[in-house]
Amino acid sequence: MNKYSKERLEEERADSSAAPLVVCMGKGAQKDAATALAKRVGAPLSDKPGKELTLLIDGNGVSLNGYGLTFKGDFEQMLHRLTEGRLQHEMISRVCKTKETGLKAIDATAGMGEDSILLAANGYDVTLHEQNPVIAALLKDALRRGKKHPVLKEIVERMHLVEGDSVELMPKRVDEPELIFLDPMFPERQKSGLINKKLQLIQKLERPCTEESELFDAAIAAHPKKIIVKRPLKGPYLADREPTYTVKGKAIRYDVYIYG
Repeated sequence: MNKYSKERLEEERADSSAAPLVVCMGKGAQKDAATALAKRVGAPLSDKPGKELTLLIDGNGVSLNGYGLTFKGDFEQMLHRLTEGRLQHEMISRVCKTKETGLKAIDATAGMGEDSILLAANGYDVTLHEQNPVIAALLKDALRRGKKHPVLKEIVERMHLVEGDSVELMPKRVDEPELIFLDPMFPERQKSGLINKKLQLIQKLERPCTEESELFDAAIAAHPKKIIVKRPLKGPYLADREPTYTVKGKAIRYDVYIYG
């Protein structure tokens, strides 16, 4: 490497906006909160947006920006699915419905928590596992705002985020959950023209699941009574394991595994 190349490399390293992800402060953001966020996601704190992805923190919360798109977790958009009349028609309600209250559930692939909030709306106390620190930061902010919403508050209070690898976390679980929910990213989804463009930002952060057997075995090690796996309608069984039964929709299906 010549002297010019070394100097250029040093300039690029010094320019935080050249990083794949930067954290940027917006109006109303507190410096200590922005610094803590940057440390948590392992990205530099910048005074201007990055060239690829920018995690913006301002007075309204945290959002992910890039490629002309903006994404922000918002459980308020789920309200129309959470009303009592609509909730009972959700496919996930059909496979997790119970007459008991306060049962424990784990969403081992939480993402932005859309499935978790449906489980919580059905009465479960849900632990959300999310390994990606950026997605976890967006989810944490969405949960914070959800707990302030007059309608969502009671539901979101039953959702508890635990950052980390669910393959490592689930076998260490002391109490046995009623159910574990798995929705690992499926490669075919990346090719679909039906994907919400804003969710494409999330997919740039999280790769499809390549350790299906490890994930399934970790779920079994937590000793749930039931494992529910969300899959594309024509996709293969997770880790090639045949379910006890399946509930099918127009585009997705739920494979249900009964253990207790």
